[in-house]
Parts: sequence; structure tokens; C-alpha cells
Amino acid sequence: MQVEQEEQEIIARVAAVDVGKAEVVCCARVPGQRGRRIQEVRTFTTMTASLLALADWLAGLGVTRVVMEATSDYWKPPFYLLEACGFETWLVNAKDVKHLPGRPKTDRLDAVWLCKVAERQMLRASFVPPPVIRELRDLTRYRVDLIEARTAEKQRVEKLLEDAQIKLSVVVSDIFGVSGRDMMAALVTGERDPKALAAMARGSMRSKTARLEEAFTGRFSDHHAFLLRTMLHRVDEISADIATVQERIEEQIAPFADAVRRLDEIPGVGIAAAQVIIAEIGLDMTRFPTPAHLASWARFAPGVSESAGRKKGNAGTGHGNRYLARVLGEAAVGASRTNTFLGERYRRIARRRGAKRAIVAVGRSILMIVWHLLTDPDAPFVDLGPGYYDSRINLNRRMRTHVRELQNLGYKVTLEPAA
Repeated sequence: MQVEQEEQEIIARVAAVDVGKAEVVCCARVPGQRGRRIQEVRTFTTMTASLLALADWLAGLGVTRVVMEATSDYWKPPFYLLEACGFETWLVNAKDVKHLPGRPKTDRLDAVWLCKVAERQMLRASFVPPPVIRELRDLTRYRVDLIEARTAEKQRVEKLLEDAQIKLSVVVSDIFGVSGRDMMAALVTGERDPKALAAMARGSMRSKTARLEEAFTGRFSDHHAFLLRTMLHRVDEISADIATVQERIEEQIAPFADAVRRLDEIPGVGIAAAQVIIAEIGLDMTRFPTPAHLASWARFAPGVSESAGRKKGNAGTGHGNRYLARVLGEAAVGASRTNTFLGERYRRIARRRGAKRAIVAVGRSILMIVWHLLTDPDAPFVDLGPGYYDSRINLNRRMRTHVRELQNLGYKVTLEPAA
């Protein structure tokens, strides 16, 4: 009976691919005679024609599942091609496929070991979104990278002005506003008179004219003008690229507009954040059986480290999807400023555990709300309100807490009911 169960657990026809930049080594294991397993290993280049030959070879063997490790970005060409050819492709975490100590390590042995582990179903497939979501993810991640590049260029501009003893950032909160850009453009074209530069202030900045004159009293030279011109041109180019990518994102996410709108109702989550969340986790929540599974995948669940019945401190959350972590962190900070359940949750945890833990906790709560909204398209978002915790805390418990706090301050407390 045990033998029959083990035979059922073994995948009959499976293959594993050890991925490299120039070539891949594939090991296939299929049933043989008298219950034995036949193993064959071949090497292919990563060129498209060779990968198609790999697909034909696996199809001829009747392979149903192909497993490969997540090796940099080199796994994408073979994964996408085999996926398009109809194979059940699995991407697995390299940490789950470690060799036994003392075993030699080669590409061939790695492929054989991965195949043997895969045929016994000892691996878990990593989440790889469908092609439509993958394209959207590429766009949203590139938008983030462009914004980071523009921010870095703006910081270079501020450092250049500091080098020239132009203290514009001391007076103006955003030197890249309308007035700030006009003033910097005048500096580039040769204007050096502090009064003329300060006179370009608009709106509420006119009240800071005297301070602006002091800020523009520096030693801005032609060398600084050349660098500033180049940097501002670079900022404008990146801004144009961001606008172009944003238009493409709007086109790609149009079919998911209802999901974006529903996620936008969550405190702290705006349209851009909703787009990133959908691009990172997709819309099909069947991949995550429960919201806890989604939080664990995103590394927004604390790890557990226990030995001999004793917990070893805080195991941390680990490193997950940095793009998703970033947008959830920003959403948590935004929610902390609202008079909502999430805002109150942030403030309660921040008082006891600090801001960092509060951000992770609220980010996890947002992720769980997202799971429920995407799982049930008809489920409305309902804010529990800032008084949710107070309404659920036992009255006697609150009384004891307040009495204990007063006693710790040195008071003797006697409670009498109000008339």
C-alpha cells in the first residue's frame, strides 16, 4: 500500500532545466521498463531555435511539467517559450533546491538533482503572473525606475546650487515648481542679479522676496550654468518618458478599471498605487488560498524562529517584492494620516512598537483587504472606523488599565459610579 502511494506521488514525465546565460542543461525523467525510471540529459543554447528544439524533444518524451530555478533574468526566455508551447512550467526558489552537503556541483548534476526533487513533488511553484499582467508589471516597474532616476537628477541639481552658494532650497520647499524653474532657467541664460531673480517669484512666494534675494547672492559661474542646463534637460526628458509610460499603463489597465476603482477606496491607496498592486499580484486570487498566503508571499508576515519550545526573538519578515513593499509602505503612511480604522491601527501600534512595525502591520492589513476585494468583485469596501478598537475593548479591562496608569504615577484611586 505504501509503494502504491509513493508511485502516485511521483510525476511520471517531468523535466528540469538548469538555466544559464548562454546555455541550458535539461534533464528529463520518464517511465521505463519494469518500473524503472529512464533519465536523459541534454544541453541546449539559449538561442530561440535551440530552445524550440528543446521544446520538441520534451514534447516527444511526453513531458508534462518543466521545472527551473529563478536565476537572475535568464530563466525568462526558456520559461516563456516552454509556457507558450503548452508545458506546465514551474519556477522554483533556488533556496528550496539546495544540494546535499558534500555533493559535487556541475550544471549537469544540478539539472539531475532538480529533476529528481521535482518528480517527487517536493517543490512549490513560485508565483508567475499571466502574460497580460507581466506586461503591465514591466510598465509600472519601469515607471518607478524612471521616477527614481528623475529624483536622483533633481538631487544633483540641488547639490550643484549648494556648490554655487545658491540657497534656493532653504527658502523654497520645491525648487522645481513654476517659480523655481523660471529662476533656474534665468540662471542658465546668464542672469545673476539677485533682485531680478527674486522678482520672478509667483503667488505666495512673493512674500519671500527678501529671503530670495539673500538666497541668490552666491558665486554662480558659467561652469555651474553648463551643468545646470544639462541636468534640467535630463529632468525634462525623464519627465516626458514618465508621461509616455503612464499613457501606456492607462491603455493596458483599462480592462481592469473597475478593480482599480475599488482598490482606490482603501485609505492610503491611490490610483497609481492600485495600478502597481494589480501589476504585482494580478487579479486571480486563487493562486493565494487565503489572505495570509498572500501576505506571506509578499513578506508582510513575521517569520517564526523556534527551537526546543523557545522562540528566538523576532525573525523578521524577510525580503520580498520590493516594488509591492514600497507601494504598501507608502499607502500605510498615507493611511496613518486619516481618521479611519487603518489610521487608528497605525497610531495604536506606533505608540507601542514604533513606526516601522506599524507600517508593516498596516501594509499587511491593506494587502488582506485587497485580497478580499479581488476575490469577491461584489464585496464593497467598508471602513470599520477609528472607534472600532474602543468598541471591542472590555469596559473592565479599560478601567483596570487607567487605574494602573494612575497608580504608577503615585495616586491612590477610588472608583465611584456617576450619579
